[in-house]
Amino acid sequence: MQRHFRDRAEAGRLLASKLKSYAKKSDVLVLGLPRGGVPVAFEIAKTLNAPLDIWLVRKLGVPGNKELAMGAIGMGDVRVMNKEIVKSLKVSDEAIARVVDQEKQELERRDRAYRGDRPIPDPRDRAIILVDDGIATGSTLFAALTSLRQHHPASIAVATPIIPPSLCKKLRREVDKVAYLLQPDPFHFIGFWYDDFSSTPDRVVCDLLARSVSLTSIP
Repeated sequence: MQRHFRDRAEAGRLLASKLKSYAKKSDVLVLGLPRGGVPVAFEIAKTLNAPLDIWLVRKLGVPGNKELAMGAIGMGDVRVMNKEIVKSLKVSDEAIARVVDQEKQELERRDRAYRGDRPIPDPRDRAIILVDDGIATGSTLFAALTSLRQHHPASIAVATPIIPPSLCKKLRREVDKVAYLLQPDPFHFIGFWYDDFSSTPDRVVCDLLARSVSLTSIP
């Protein structure tokens, strides 16, 4: 029987052990996907003595079923769609446009809330560790990867506590490293593998970003 994680912080501490080769290297940048990926990323950044920031993406939920992702948007006007879901559920172009407009507004709100006056992190020539608290369909993650690649990082590793086997195989062809703890089959859903999967408030994201500045000795 595969174990559950107590919470995102515990998952992050355990996941950091899979990333020891990145410890105390000046070119490493840990990027958490808000909101749930940030507590995981914070523990990884703390263990590796690496700077932490966020990389904003938003899931595009199917109208009437927001938890089901039909795609995602990312920084730099990136949009990734799951064509199979859009086609099978017959989601119209007009409905997609409405969802995209709503999520763009939320993306901008979160950018202001989390970053304030700080500039967007520059991934150019950096070894990026992109972190989420679990990957189910991959829509949000692939939007993040697409937007990240526009900034020409030296390498990209994806770190997540839980990922389905089929998606892990696909992801290995897309990035330099995939670090994970559980690859369950059946997958169920991300929250199934956490004892505490309560939502991460904006204030917690801001607090973790502020705390991370004083924890690393690498600029």
